[in-house]
Formats: sequence, structure tokens, C-alpha cells
Amino acid sequence: MDISDEGPADVRPQLLVLRALGLGDLLVAVPALRALRRAFPGYRLRYAAPGWLAGALELVGGYELVPLSGLEAPIPVRPGEVDVAVNLHGKGPQSSERLEAIGARRILQHCTSDGDGDGDGDGPAWVEDLHERERWTRLLHWHGINADPRDCALRTPSTPTKFPGATVVHVGAAFPSRLWPAERFARVARQLSSRGHQVVFTGSAQERGRAVEVCRLAGLPEVSVLAGELELQAFAACIAGARLVISADTGAAHLASAYARPSIVLFGPVAPERWGPPPGPHLVLTRGRLRRGDPFADSPDPAILGVTAGDVLEAVAELESAP
Repeated sequence: MDISDEGPADVRPQLLVLRALGLGDLLVAVPALRALRRAFPGYRLRYAAPGWLAGALELVGGYELVPLSGLEAPIPVRPGEVDVAVNLHGKGPQSSERLEAIGARRILQHCTSDGDGDGDGDGPAWVEDLHERERWTRLLHWHGINADPRDCALRTPSTPTKFPGATVVHVGAAFPSRLWPAERFARVARQLSSRGHQVVFTGSAQERGRAVEVCRLAGLPEVSVLAGELELQAFAACIAGARLVISADTGAAHLASAYARPSIVLFGPVAPERWGPPPGPHLVLTRGRLRRGDPFADSPDPAILGVTAGDVLEAVAELESAP
């Protein structure tokens, strides 16, 4: 295991959080991360996750990134240097084994046995049907740490967005099961543009082609396409300064929650009861009775296909008419 020279020794006790997942996973863990920061003053706080999340982690504040892409490799820390390890990754044996391997003096995690009930001495029982923000704050409560699942605010990026007041249409999603049809995004964008919205299209570099297609179908200039052009903090700034955000269940939607920006979130295979926004200027659209529920399917879930462009436009009108 290659561990770089970190310079002069840092004598502070260390707390390490394991959550080697994506942007949305980081953002729903923010209430737990903020609670841990309060509960362990004076600790060196570290967060094991993919390196590309560094910019987003800076907006949480107080944590250093330990680059880790998934659980295939060991956590790159020296055995015995971590005092408290926190498993926000999951309930499986692989994440527990990764934390046990670093020799932490204390591990905060869910019950590692297969029994039912309230858990045993090492943590609470895993509850499947629980919102992700509540899952991790509940874990901390069991271990004696106060945490509020609504405490999901982020720092605002130091560099303001170049697109203040824009309506952000985020066209991508991590899996095909969450993709809303391009022509529906285009119809919404075209209508909102005709009503005076400055529409911009966001997504990853891999999603730029889809964003260009939506932009073309909407009849808007290609300079409206920001997909693949924004670094993570610039993307966060764009969301933080947005008039409105329209997105599937993605990191863009969770950023809108963190910055309390009006948002419309389209849900497919995963129920909003598990990943939906907190109370605020946010509306959820889905057709739960149609839900197939396979997040890794290679086609859009019927629950998201059941949402029409008209549904989204009605939701926009509802948000804009709210006091």
C-alpha cells in the first residue's frame, strides 16, 4: 500500500469516515458528517471516497479526502493511526472488513450480525425502508451522537457562478433507469425559455452529447450547454445561484436541497421516501404505482416515464406561485 509522506506528524486523534461512493451519496451523508464534526472537536477528520469528490468535500468543510474508489483496494491509511472509524458506506461485510483492517480503536457502524431486532453491542440493526439521511443520523444517535437529518446545508463556493438566476436543466443520471426522455426535457426547456427563463443544460462530460441533443430539440443556442464544462465547485455554484433546478434523482437535485433552491426532482426506480429532498421549495414527481424498482436496468423505469412534460410545467407554475 502506497502512503505518501504527509510531512510533519499531526498529533491530533483521527476520525475516518468510509463512504467510497458518488456525489449524491456524499450529499445525503452531510447531516451525519456535520454531526461528527461537532461531536469530535480537535480531531483530524478524514473522508475515504473517490478523489473526484474533493471539491464537493471542501463545501462540507472540515474533512480531508482520502482517495478511495470503491472497496476493492484497502483504505490508504497507516494501520493503527485512526482512533475512530465510521462506516457510512453500507452494511455489508466488505466495508466492515476494510475498517477493521486499519486497526481503529472504535468503529461506529450498523450491527454486523445477521440477527433481527434492535441490533447488538456493535451497532443498530439495519432498516431497509429508511431515508438515507435518516439512516446515517439514526446510526449516530445509537452511538450517542446527536444528529439532525435536516442539517444538510453546504458552504457556498468562493467563486460565484457565471450564470446567476439560470434555470438549470440537468439532463443526465448515473444509470439508464433514471433517464427521462430527451424530448420531454426539451419541451420543458423550450416552454420555460419562452416565458423568460435563462435555461442552461448541465451534466457530466459523458452526458454532453445528450445535453446537446436536448438543447437542439428545444431550439436553444448551444452556448446554453454547460455539460462537461464545469468543475465540481463551479457546478455547485451554478446550482446555488439557480432560479430553478429540474433534475432526475441525481447529485444536482441533492445540491438544490443543500442550497435550498427551488427544484423539481423526477424519481424512477428508487422511491422518494428513500432519497427525496428535505422540506423546502422542492417538488417530487413520479408514478409510484408503475415502479419496476431496478436501479441498474438498462432502460428508464416506468415510474419516471409516467411523468410528462406537462406535469413538470405544472410543477414549475406551482413553485413560482408559492408565497
